[in-house]
Amino acid sequence: MDELASADGLGRFLTLADTAEILNISASQAYSLVRSGELPAIKVGRAGHWRIERTVLEAYIEGKYEESRRIGLWNQAEYSSLPEYSFDPDRPRGGQTRTSTT
Repeated sequence: MDELASADGLGRFLTLADTAEILNISASQAYSLVRSGELPAIKVGRAGHWRIERTVLEAYIEGKYEESRRIGLWNQAEYSSLPEYSFDPDRPRGGQTRTSTT
């Protein structure tokens, strides 16, 4: 059981508040991640409190790092110069040009 507890004293399962603190987000944002299914969790107890397994949260974080890495590689690829394939939200799409309104 000691393997599952970290240096911060938290056990195998984390509350939404613990998860929010680790991710540096609000508890409502953590709840949204769980409700959407993006962050797998279980309900325990009669009241149905959400719990996130520490290893699942760590895998979620690693997955986000991998997603960022892949987007970075995609943006460096030769297709990134084509607006319709870019992940850059500020880049114009479909031949449109952004103009300044100042």
